[in-house]
Amino acid sequence: MVSTVAAHLLFFLISVNLIPTTPIVEERPFQAADRVVAAALGKSRKRVFPVPHSEEPNPISEAYGYCNTPNRTEQAWEGHSPADYKLLSVQVMIRHGDRYPLYSIPKTKRPSIDCTLSTSRKPSHPLLNSFISHMGQGSRGHWESPLSSVPRLPNHSACEMGELTQTGVVQHLRNGQLLHHAYKRHNLLPSDWSPRQLWVETTGKSRTLQSGLAFLYGFIPDFDWTRLTVRHQWSTLFCGSACDCPARNRYLEEEQRRQYRFRVTDTELEKTYVDMARTLGVLTRQLRAANPIDSLLCHLCHDLSFPCVPMGDTGSGGCLTMAQFAVIRRQQLDDEVDRRRMGLYRKYAILAMYPYLNRTATKMERVAKASEAGRQPRAGGEEVFTLASAHDVTVAPLLSALGLEEARFPRFAARIVFELWKSPPVTQGQAKKKAGKGEKSKTKDGELFIRVLYNGEDVTFHTTFCRSHDRHTSQPLCPLKNFLSFVRKDMFSVVNATSYKEACYRRPG
Repeated sequence: MVSTVAAHLLFFLISVNLIPTTPIVEERPFQAADRVVAAALGKSRKRVFPVPHSEEPNPISEAYGYCNTPNRTEQAWEGHSPADYKLLSVQVMIRHGDRYPLYSIPKTKRPSIDCTLSTSRKPSHPLLNSFISHMGQGSRGHWESPLSSVPRLPNHSACEMGELTQTGVVQHLRNGQLLHHAYKRHNLLPSDWSPRQLWVETTGKSRTLQSGLAFLYGFIPDFDWTRLTVRHQWSTLFCGSACDCPARNRYLEEEQRRQYRFRVTDTELEKTYVDMARTLGVLTRQLRAANPIDSLLCHLCHDLSFPCVPMGDTGSGGCLTMAQFAVIRRQQLDDEVDRRRMGLYRKYAILAMYPYLNRTATKMERVAKASEAGRQPRAGGEEVFTLASAHDVTVAPLLSALGLEEARFPRFAARIVFELWKSPPVTQGQAKKKAGKGEKSKTKDGELFIRVLYNGEDVTFHTTFCRSHDRHTSQPLCPLKNFLSFVRKDMFSVVNATSYKEACYRRPG
């Protein structure tokens, strides 16, 4: 079980680095090796990761990217493959959508945001009205404890701390609808889907439950509640029964200490906190503890003026400024660079996300086995679609564990997608002369492949397990066996071990 101390450290570690820290300052077409994949998929695609750039990233524009305001058309690359490949399963992890701050800034008014849902208020969505109505039937669904007592819709006219906003609901209605259109031609989840074919899990926070339901409604409009079971994950790491790992907690504590040392050496940041505290009339340490970046981000994302305090005896009075916000953001960007350089977070991430990745691999193996030629399908089918509704403290280590450390930090409503594909059956000797008269030709079952996508972009060949795959071969996708080997053994080389148990329980030193 994750200790209380470690859990608080985990929350502190990520909450201090809330926003994307690696900008996409420039995009360019795939190089020659990447064009093989693009040609096979019939698409011209661009890099999801930045190219080297001499200019400093703009902290304000990066913050707007983190907001993920649903006001633009978004391309989803999910569902694309070479011709005649069969999509066997999809597993999705999402971060909850836009939420109200978890902290308030001392002596200032909380942001004025309405957390009830209304089609007359922006941003809206064509499915919003029917979604609100459909959630009223939720008592017909099956809910693992304690989810049955969690509200299915945000419902406070003055948002409560951490509550999902209408923007957050719309973000995931859009996400679900994007994947609905991406996969509908593959008949991944038939209209008569069985309870076994759809797996939905969430933490016990209202913002993750509600985000998951919004995503699901966009993906399967007017779904049948009686066939749906929503499962509870007590840990934000989605580690199930395999959460106990002392070494993981030690790496997290070391990373937290690195972050603290790096932060206190930043004189510009310290001066900014002192100036902000003076404006508010509070102690500097009190302002730090209130984590002002969380609230300021909410003001930015919802186009609200930064908070002000009247002139008084305890402080100079005035308003917090965009320049102060930019200094905090700049330090976060610098910290991300140092974090990757030191590598402590990657070690933590490997151990934190192994249980989830192992479950992902096991589900793929089970679906792949069921797809073998001549095998009798199991009654009710297999899990072909899995949705995990999670937090930034889940998605961020998952990206790192996969080797996607250059990817943008999880914005509101970020999504990571794992697709399992099968190539068409191959007749042995197909490339040679046709079998002579009377000779029997044998058919070989198709091969299995994996794709990984982040916010709609294919990042498969940036992952650790497929970075060195030869994409000039006749199979331009990543073999599933690469992923299975990575999860079951190779990933532990980062912590000088060969298994999860060895890595977790080996004594330090």
